[in-house]
Amino acid sequence: MTVAFVKMHGIGNDFPVFDHTQPGAPTIEQIQAAAVTLCDRRFGIGGDGTISILPSETADFAMRMFNPDGSEAEMCGNGIRCFAKYVYDFGLTTKTELSVETLAGIMVLVLTVEDGKVTQVRVDMGEPRLERAQLPMEGPSGTVLHEPLKIGGELLYITGVSMGNPHIVFFPEQATDELIHRIGPQLENHPSFPKRTNVHAAQVVGRDELVMKIWERGAGPTLACGTGACAVGVAAHLNGLTGRDILIHLPGGDLRIQWGIDNHVYMTGSATLVYHGTIEL
Repeated sequence: MTVAFVKMHGIGNDFPVFDHTQPGAPTIEQIQAAAVTLCDRRFGIGGDGTISILPSETADFAMRMFNPDGSEAEMCGNGIRCFAKYVYDFGLTTKTELSVETLAGIMVLVLTVEDGKVTQVRVDMGEPRLERAQLPMEGPSGTVLHEPLKIGGELLYITGVSMGNPHIVFFPEQATDELIHRIGPQLENHPSFPKRTNVHAAQVVGRDELVMKIWERGAGPTLACGTGACAVGVAAHLNGLTGRDILIHLPGGDLRIQWGIDNHVYMTGSATLVYHGTIEL
């Protein structure tokens, strides 16, 4: 079957987006089965995952996201901003405040609109989960805060934060591509993490500014990770390195992360339409 899609990105984190509300749309099972091929940059569309727009009985819409290895992610911070831009710009809604059902819970989005198009999206990412069992990570109960873990003979001090999906953050003096390419796959697949984990190296620039490098579970190195930026912001404050409102420089662009006094994490960033296309499934 011939399937329509839209290619979008959130600060370089790119996705083919499928609208399952339209007549003749593929089933979610078809997208999941084809996710590996769809995300292949030589034999498919190419992407850091697929985004599916679905109706919901509990929110305005529902979102599903599949990684390039075919596994399903609970949430995707950059993907949900693309999701928001799609549903508004293509007339599925006229609301500038949306609720979106995800496997990590219902997310509330506030859209900034200029000349009829979404330019920024602020996402209430909910409360961070800090207990070890919520990551999940093997070991005694409690939080994972500046905890030593040996990786390939190298001692790291890690902090664990779940934003509905698992993240491990460490704070080197220099966050480099070489470092995240070396440490990322080892940490992602470490036996301490039964569901694997996302990995982030974060370099402190100042009390309100960080630089981060990313290794995503099921995807490898990417230009951006929205839930990861949220986890980095929380971890940095927990370790006494920053305040609660910070600017994070990711390889693909910047995100503003605010950990509110209501214990909710708020992420603000852009989303961009790249092109329309069709593909055979």
